[in-house]
Amino acid sequence: MRLVIAEKPSVAKSLAAVLGAATRKDGYLEGGGWLVSWCLGHLAGLADAATYNPDYAKWRYDDLPILPESWRFTIAKDKRDQFDVLRTLLRREDVTEVVNACDAGREGELIFRTVYCLAGCQKPMKRLWISSMEDSAIREGFANLRPGADYDGLHQAALCRAKADWLVGINATRLFSVLYHRTLNIGRVMSPTLALIVQREAEIDAFKPVPFYSVALDLPSFTAASARMDKKADAEQLKTACQGGTVTVKQIECKAKTEKPPALYDLTTLQRDANRLLGFTAQQTLDYLQNLYEKKLCTYPRTDSRYLTSDMAEGLPVLVNLVANAMPFRKGIAISCDVATVINDKKVTDHHAVIPTRNIREADLSALPVGERAILELVALRLLCAVAPSYIYDETSVTVECAGAEFTTKGRTVKQSGWRALDTAYRASMKNVETDKEAEDKALPELTEGQELPVTGAAVKEGKTTPPKHFSEDTLLAAMETAGAKDMPEDAERKGLGTPATRAGILEKLVSTGFLERKKSKKTVQLLPSHDAISLITVLPEQLQSPLLTAEWEYRLGEIERGELAPEDFMAEITAMLKELVGTYQVIKGSEYLFTPPREVVGKCPRCGGEIAEMQKGFFCQDKSCKFAIWKNNNWWAAKRKQPTKAIVAALLKDGRAHVTGLYSEKSGKTYDATVVLEDTGQYVNFKLDFDRQKGGGK
Repeated sequence: MRLVIAEKPSVAKSLAAVLGAATRKDGYLEGGGWLVSWCLGHLAGLADAATYNPDYAKWRYDDLPILPESWRFTIAKDKRDQFDVLRTLLRREDVTEVVNACDAGREGELIFRTVYCLAGCQKPMKRLWISSMEDSAIREGFANLRPGADYDGLHQAALCRAKADWLVGINATRLFSVLYHRTLNIGRVMSPTLALIVQREAEIDAFKPVPFYSVALDLPSFTAASARMDKKADAEQLKTACQGGTVTVKQIECKAKTEKPPALYDLTTLQRDANRLLGFTAQQTLDYLQNLYEKKLCTYPRTDSRYLTSDMAEGLPVLVNLVANAMPFRKGIAISCDVATVINDKKVTDHHAVIPTRNIREADLSALPVGERAILELVALRLLCAVAPSYIYDETSVTVECAGAEFTTKGRTVKQSGWRALDTAYRASMKNVETDKEAEDKALPELTEGQELPVTGAAVKEGKTTPPKHFSEDTLLAAMETAGAKDMPEDAERKGLGTPATRAGILEKLVSTGFLERKKSKKTVQLLPSHDAISLITVLPEQLQSPLLTAEWEYRLGEIERGELAPEDFMAEITAMLKELVGTYQVIKGSEYLFTPPREVVGKCPRCGGEIAEMQKGFFCQDKSCKFAIWKNNNWWAAKRKQPTKAIVAALLKDGRAHVTGLYSEKSGKTYDATVVLEDTGQYVNFKLDFDRQKGGGK
């Protein structure tokens, strides 16, 4: 028997269907000489600090840095049963070979190898490496399984990344939290990302707008504008001089211009467009795309490539036609397929660009959830645009003269709509999606040099220089992708902050920890730093907020992957950095005024295990992603003319019940004592009365 281990149950089922493993067992499928089972994401992870020493359960400066000599893993409690299934299968005597079918990337390699090692397995290992969940791609992948040893470097890089993130996260978070007396989450990618946002806000705050003025002249069939002027009086004077007069055409310049089609999507460019056009967060886009991958409608999501490989060239025209026929917005637009524009073997690393699959032909797209359908349409649009002809137009620049001053205007005449016809049709089919103003056709009338035209109107236009814009997820993802790139070696495989696979998670963590806030402004959602975020970046040393640290790590991890750097040498660098940080960092003077005062914790959240603290309107979980709350003005309490106090809430959180005196009865108009019982549905917090146990709270 051969054992196949996938990352998720849904993927395992797809693989099993192709392999003929149709018999359902407890935690796996069997048939045709195959056993197919699955992990549930990360079944096991690096153990927490207290596993190495019980004293580490408390955060103390004297314990830092915490540097495990031999690393330990723990299995998640809710995933123990599935791990036991996998361990039993891996140890079965009739299993002669194991196939790693987890996602084809760094994390997928780590997920499989961790289970394989914890189960004590030493059986021959093969690797399934595919970019699509189509049946044909699965069959081809199994026909060309690669030796597991080919990916030893990938596993070492993944393990080093996990260990180094653990070391920086545990030690830096504890160091700064202990020194500044509040929880301050520090991360290798998280902190430099936060620094980018804080720096942008500082630039916006320091910006002082400067007014400027220009004169616009209304001429037959077009408008021309003067250069900017600093003084309004000068603009008014020019307007008066031109009003009712004539202009002379001084110069006409016509240039033929070509806009090549955009490249295919990698994950980051798709997340950026989905944020700008659809308002999706990076995490939502990744989730929708992952679902489409598992439904065999899109190729592998976590890719950093924007090209396809040469072996895909032959089948591409058929795919393009299938996709075009499935997309309502392309009706009436001729479809062409220039394969050469999207094929580049040298620019494809682990996975090619994100494209739809041939399964789009049979799929009922109307049955897809709205978010998934929107992402599929965006991916389809990009494929159709990428292989379409260029957009070609003539741009005409005209300069006219009036009252001794020059005025200019531009127009364009489209020669070939090309890929922009598809893009315009897509935007027109979408609600709330603006048309691309740059591409709007504004043809100028026929003009000749020396020609005179009457001025039918003149006006002074006033404007101001504008500050940098607040980051949106679109612009922040772009900044993360290029952060620190200019200071990295040219041959560095990965530059910037994080990877396409991790950036969405980083943004969500910054929001959930309260460092970032999403704030809607007009049609965009801005990412704004909290007061504590600004304070944290103020006290963090440069090395922890500079993108160079994480960019350097990614470069080093690439070397480990290729076998050019020993993992222990990389880990030694991390250890040395942390020893120096703990040994030399000095608390910034006056920092006690930097952070918001810590809130008093009254108990543990029954929903997520986080901290519940009292605030003005009630008692709330301090994890922003958890919605648990006991409101002071709750209707149930108000009817009893009582407000939950700190002591009552502490008892409810500790024991699930609290003895309360002086409750008001609406029926009798009298007061009484009773035990209040807390009931949390996971969505709502409810209360009920228990008269059986009148005293002692939960004792």
